[in-house]
Amino acid sequence: MPWLRSAAFAFMLPAGCRYEPHDRLGLAGFVNEMIQRGAGNYSSRDLVAVQDNLGLDRSSSISTAHGSFGGSMPAESLPEALTLYADIVRHPHLPGDQIEDARLMCLQELAAAEDDLPQTLMNRLKQMHFGDVLGRTSLGDEAGLMAIDAADLRRFYQQHYQPRGAMLSVAGNFDWDVVRDHVEKLFADWQPHDPAPDQPIVGRAGYEHIEHPSQQTHLGIAFPAVRYGDPEYYPMRAAVGVLSDGMSSRLFTRVREERGLCYTISAGCHSTREGGGVFCYAGTTAERAQETLDVTLQELQGIADGIEEGELERLKVRIQSSLIMEQESSASRASAIVSDWYLLGRVQSRDELQKKIDALTTADLVDYWKRNPPKDLRIVTVGPEPLKVP
Repeated sequence: MPWLRSAAFAFMLPAGCRYEPHDRLGLAGFVNEMIQRGAGNYSSRDLVAVQDNLGLDRSSSISTAHGSFGGSMPAESLPEALTLYADIVRHPHLPGDQIEDARLMCLQELAAAEDDLPQTLMNRLKQMHFGDVLGRTSLGDEAGLMAIDAADLRRFYQQHYQPRGAMLSVAGNFDWDVVRDHVEKLFADWQPHDPAPDQPIVGRAGYEHIEHPSQQTHLGIAFPAVRYGDPEYYPMRAAVGVLSDGMSSRLFTRVREERGLCYTISAGCHSTREGGGVFCYAGTTAERAQETLDVTLQELQGIADGIEEGELERLKVRIQSSLIMEQESSASRASAIVSDWYLLGRVQSRDELQKKIDALTTADLVDYWKRNPPKDLRIVTVGPEPLKVP
């Protein structure tokens, strides 16, 4: 992206929460926190100072499959930033005198999430959909976090911070030959370990209610769908876009605006390499919760009855806008590249994606929905009273 003055990287390692022992939930996030507390020749404070001096806008996260690091910066800082993160990933100190500080931070994040009722609901919905392993939350639980010790941290780091399954993407204004050679110097002698085995999706349909004394009710709906990379992914994704991309989408206009049933409603897709799903969320009052659920389910089923050309055209314009914006962001492009590599095994060009979107017709969307209607529903509600579900 030579027109930019920035560069960005995305670094994903096979160190997600799916690899945690059942009695050490939260270990992946704990390790992710600890390896940034000093590495190579840098103390924890020195690392922060160097990152700031490089103008590095950085992030880290834990997903089901990966521990991830990302950064965007002025283009000239890229080589030094990659050198710094090679130290973080390969030569962390894992300082014993900071374990309790890191544990406290993890416990505070867990407590904050437990106070967030929509997040509590969606975490449980994800677990119902993908199963106890693939549906884990990266925050773990209190028992697991309290049980983790220095040996657990070292063992997880040694097993999962390794080159087999690791991915590094770079986007922005840089010289490919220079960056490639630099990365080879940083990582060529990194020794791999055997990969951890994959886990199947073992979700189940059903309804669960989490009682909470409140005037509000939060409700979530999930059902199986094709994953990213499946030939039918784009008709499915576009149908979900008709439901919930923007303020002119069906769920927003028909459930929120026209009927006034809820204050927020949305739907989206989530994919792993093992499979995918559509996830819906609505927040409403306890009095309107039952009707909100009923009408939302009707709208989900209603895609099979037909889609107007204008609905699909508005969606295509929104996607085109998103692709244009991504071309102005090195960080967005780096993230998309590494995601494609993991889920597709290759990098998909923006032109290829644009052609797939442009080729979609309303008949494609309706046909997919008729052959794959919302079924095997997972429904979770949080509020004062349970609801009646199909």
